[in-house]
Amino acid sequence: MNKNMLNMMNNSIIKLPIPINISYWWNFGSLLGMFLMIQIMSGFMLSMHYTPNTNYAFNSIIHIIQNVKSGWLIHNIHINGASMFFICLYTHIGRNLYYNSYKLFNTWMIGITIYLMSMATAFLGYVLPWGQMSFWGATVITNLISTIPYMGEKMVQWIWGGFSINNATLNRFYSLHFILPFIMIIMVMLHLIFLHSTGSSNPLGTPSNLNKIPFHLYFSLKDIFGCMMFMLMFWIINLKYPYMFSDPDNFIPANSLITPTHIQPEWYFLFAYGILRSIPNKLGGVIALLSSIMIWYTLPFTNLKMNSLTFYPMNQLLYWMFINTFMLLTWIGAQMIEYPFMMISQILSTMYFMYFIIMMMMMNLWKNLIFLKY
Repeated sequence: MNKNMLNMMNNSIIKLPIPINISYWWNFGSLLGMFLMIQIMSGFMLSMHYTPNTNYAFNSIIHIIQNVKSGWLIHNIHINGASMFFICLYTHIGRNLYYNSYKLFNTWMIGITIYLMSMATAFLGYVLPWGQMSFWGATVITNLISTIPYMGEKMVQWIWGGFSINNATLNRFYSLHFILPFIMIIMVMLHLIFLHSTGSSNPLGTPSNLNKIPFHLYFSLKDIFGCMMFMLMFWIINLKYPYMFSDPDNFIPANSLITPTHIQPEWYFLFAYGILRSIPNKLGGVIALLSSIMIWYTLPFTNLKMNSLTFYPMNQLLYWMFINTFMLLTWIGAQMIEYPFMMISQILSTMYFMYFIIMMMMMNLWKNLIFLKY
């Protein structure tokens, strides 16, 4: 029985058939797995010294950095590991978008669900240090739920565990932040099962059943090289620029009586935050915020029957416009709500959603052309 299981693992991982022409852009899946494990291990070590109490949370972080042996390093690994995870995640999604990998329906749907869970986990973790930006960021984001008609206010109070963010809120956020990564591991396993059942995509986007080679040694070495390069960059950030992704306001203990001049989330949420702020109406902004994430689920239904964008100049132009729009939204999300940033964010938000609308229109045009042909 054990011998059969070992043979199955050997065939499914070591001898897994992989398209011969995949590039380093396919490394980011393994990099995401590596950073997920780093986050879980470093988070587990931090949890041994962290105190989920509004009176002691901020001081417990200072205690970890100053008094716990190598605590400063574990702390740096955890806060910068989140940024590295999202860098790899956005690159991974961008590559799938470019090469039309969303044709793999089940794999894509599970992947976007993992993305949503990653955003939830990162938001909950950002609240835990209980600095100024943690407190006010949590206040702003949780207050968005109040836009739900009839029961919004009740839901916010239920999430808070009171009439404002308090100790109960911090405790439940800590519990959820701890448990969600383990649920993500299960989702990642499902993601890999679906991927291995269909096989990986390739730069040509064509079925390549006859043009495949074993995963090991060819691609395992490629993945190891990619991991080494990212680990080098990761350690440079941790040891030389540990707070380059952090907000200075979060080094101030949370104070409900003093509102920061400019409340903003971590950089990996800024594109969605920019879309949220671009609409003056609160309910409209929340709908746009949710739509900016949920719209990714629609991509498998906009299949244009093309192999990859490499051979379609018009679609390539649209793709790179979308990537630039995404990056500009990330920049605009960190700016003040004033002219001309408000107007720019509205234009960029429109461009963001137009990409998906144009893709849908092109699908309908393609279907009509085929109908007329036959």
